[in-house]
Amino acid sequence: MSTDELDQALEAGVKDRSQGLVQLSAPLFGSAAFAKRLGEATAERRLPTISGFREFPDAGRLMSYGLNRVEYYKRLPICIDKILQGANPAETTIEHPAKFDLVANLKTAKALGLAIPESLLVRADQVIQ
Repeated sequence: MSTDELDQALEAGVKDRSQGLVQLSAPLFGSAAFAKRLGEATAERRLPTISGFREFPDAGRLMSYGLNRVEYYKRLPICIDKILQGANPAETTIEHPAKFDLVANLKTAKALGLAIPESLLVRADQVIQ
């Protein structure tokens, strides 16, 4: 997706009175350049954005809720070890994430004129002031 296509899509959302954006996981959204441009574009349009990627509230998005990748990747060597010990890869168990992180950016909320409920903030793993 080009930046022009991104801008067109966001403008269509604003025109249709979208009140926010949920950023799904996709390889395109994971690139640093695209993530930066998406952050700028949603800020320009005052669209609150939530993502599954923990890094995005640091970049100015409103919130993130997703797997804790550090904890998830710590389990990866266990699976690799099983395969190296002779286990059939098709028979190894799929590891599901056990820990999810909720991060809220109060600076962004204030800039957007939003109040994040205290009940949500006390459950957050991190609150960015």
